[in-house]
Formats: sequence, structure tokens, C-alpha cells
Amino acid sequence: MTRTVVSHTDGHVYEFAPEMEPVYTADDGERLTFETIDSLNGAIQTDDDLLEAIPEEVNAATGPVAVEGAEPGDVLRVEIEDVRVNEDRGRVVTAPGFGLLQDREDIDHPATRITEVSDDGESLSFGEQTVPIDPVIGTIGVATADEPVSTLTPHDHGGNLDTTDMTTGTTAYFPVFQEGGLLAMGDSKAAMADGEMCGTGAEIGTDVDVTVSVVSDPPVSLERPLVHTGSAWKTIASAETLESAVAMANEDIIDLLRHEHGYSATDAYLFSSLVGGLEISQVVDPLVTARNAIPDEYLSDPF
Repeated sequence: MTRTVVSHTDGHVYEFAPEMEPVYTADDGERLTFETIDSLNGAIQTDDDLLEAIPEEVNAATGPVAVEGAEPGDVLRVEIEDVRVNEDRGRVVTAPGFGLLQDREDIDHPATRITEVSDDGESLSFGEQTVPIDPVIGTIGVATADEPVSTLTPHDHGGNLDTTDMTTGTTAYFPVFQEGGLLAMGDSKAAMADGEMCGTGAEIGTDVDVTVSVVSDPPVSLERPLVHTGSAWKTIASAETLESAVAMANEDIIDLLRHEHGYSATDAYLFSSLVGGLEISQVVDPLVTARNAIPDEYLSDPF
């Protein structure tokens, strides 16, 4: 079955907003390929190319794509079937005023290391070290409910979640705030650790195969992104502090557990402390992002 290709050359955004013009309207259930460019728009190609400041336009997100039938209150399901790197190098960088350890005097800001992709496409190099390629979509989301949000910032619509679970084999769910949903994505990494400590992964362009579909009148309301990895359901929340983000992710898990098991809020809270697992997505963006995981054996498909 053929896929419709949507490229960053067809259109891309640097902010998610309530009103965005779609570059394409997909049918409910349509298979698509999003072609993305690296988060720095190809500006960094050698170790000598330094990022003196975070660009005003960063994390170009290919799209947006409207999905036929998506209405506010619905849920947009995005099955991520394959994420493939589409260039021969990534780049991991620091920039002044950015990153977890931005104030350490013995760490250079800016600094760049180019990470060459191996001939077989299975790994990348960092000096003499090799790192397996495991591509991640850094920025993915839908139109916002109210105010525009930069593609550098995560929020309830998704955005710059920098979550390692946004990868091949995962199904992502987003609340629909505007007609059509308006899905866009980019800012991929060839490899990235949870936390994204220096402020980047190995930034790289990718081709992303997805199937998009609409969950109309969902039995459980969704306020923020949710992912299913094949073995666990994970709520994702972003806030000004890590404490606030993990609390929100826990609250979202409690809602799902209450729906699944008929628990009171108290019992769902207690149960989440037995079988849940808090995880850090990133701690370097204007808001930080965390997730809470519940294994499939305790939580089935809420939609």
C-alpha cells in the first residue's frame, strides 16, 4: 500500500498554534511518511560549526497535516511504524545558556561533535566510541487549544517532548483541540538518552512512517499526550518543575486506572504507587517533561 509523503519542503512550522494552515488533509486511517530536517536546519555540518545561541527558528516540524473527521474533544492516534535516519551524520551540541549544566565553567558552551552514521546505518560514532542508532522523534504534536507555543517548548498539545518512547513501534495519542487535529513533527535524533542532558541528542533528519486515525467521543478524556510502547502505557506531562510534571503524569495515570478498574481516586493513587514508574523525558527545555508508565497487564487500551 502506498503512502502519502509530506516533506519539510512542503511546509513546516516553528510554533504550534490554534490556527494553522494544513499542508495536507489525510483520510482517517491514512498511511503517511513525514520527511523531516534536523533541528538546526542543516547549519551544523562539522565540529567547527558552533551554535553561539539557540536560533529564533529551531525544531522545524514538518506539516501540519489535518486528519479528516478530527474534532475538538476527540483523540488523534498516531501509529509510529518506522523512524529512519535520512542523512549520513548527526550532531550533538551545547549552546550558551542552554542545557542541564550550562553554568559549569569546565564545560564548553558552545561545543559540537559530529556523529557520523556507519555504512550499514546501524550505529554512529562519537570519537572512538560507537553508539547504536535508535531514532527518536523529538518534537511531535497538534494544534494548541489557546496560545501559540514554540516548537522549542513542550505542553499539553505535545511539542518538544524529547521523549525516547516516540520511536518505531510506539502508538502516540494526542488530545484534539482544533478541527483536523493538525499534526506536525520533526527535531529527530539518531540517539538520545532520557533527560537529553546537554540540550540535544544526535540531531538528524528522518523519514517517519505513520498511520493516523481519529478516536471519536473517547470513553476517557485526554488532556495531554499518551503513548503505548507495546508493553506499557505512559502518560506524558510538561511543567515548569520536575515535581509538577511528575505529579501531572501521575494524575493522568490515576484517571486511566479509575476508568479501567472502577477504583476510587484514593485506590488508583495507591495502586499507581505499586505498579507505576516515573521516567524523565527531558530537563532542558523551557518546560521539563516526565512520564508515568503502567505495564499492559494492569491497564488495557482505554480507547
